[in-house]
Amino acid sequence: MSTFVVVNTYTHSVTYVTDKMLMSLKEIIRCSGLSPEKFVADWKVLQRGINAWLNSRDLETVILEVFNPKTNALIGRWDFDIFYGSSGDSDMWVNTDDIKYHILKAGQWPSACDYRIVLTTKPGRPNVDGWSVATLRSTDGFVRQSLGTTIDGNGLKSGTAYWRACK
Repeated sequence: MSTFVVVNTYTHSVTYVTDKMLMSLKEIIRCSGLSPEKFVADWKVLQRGINAWLNSRDLETVILEVFNPKTNALIGRWDFDIFYGSSGDSDMWVNTDDIKYHILKAGQWPSACDYRIVLTTKPGRPNVDGWSVATLRSTDGFVRQSLGTTIDGNGLKSGTAYWRACK
């Protein structure tokens, strides 16, 4: 008699990438001078959306938009682009040092700024409770700075970038 075990590594990858992305977003918000209270209050909805759309392979980008609540103008932005099926060495890691370095490089935002998390998905994705259609603010006058891969979940990766105003 033989026995074998099957492990769904993709499910583990989804959980890992979801958790590390949420922790990275919280760190960006906190270290950039904003209050993480709203983010923490929305944690379950954010986790549900990211997890569901990673599982269905419909999630494209997780975006942190920071804006002036009086003018609605974009102040800054962080993107976590999702890459599916990329080969890995079975390691799971997150590069928090690189993210922290670029948080410092990008600088703090005024504490009066507001923020929101927007997820871009493929057309026809399943609906998830707590999520609706949103329009991103314009990035005109901003330049995108790529950090490269910052989260690797063994075949499920996230590349991170931030947007800064052109000078």
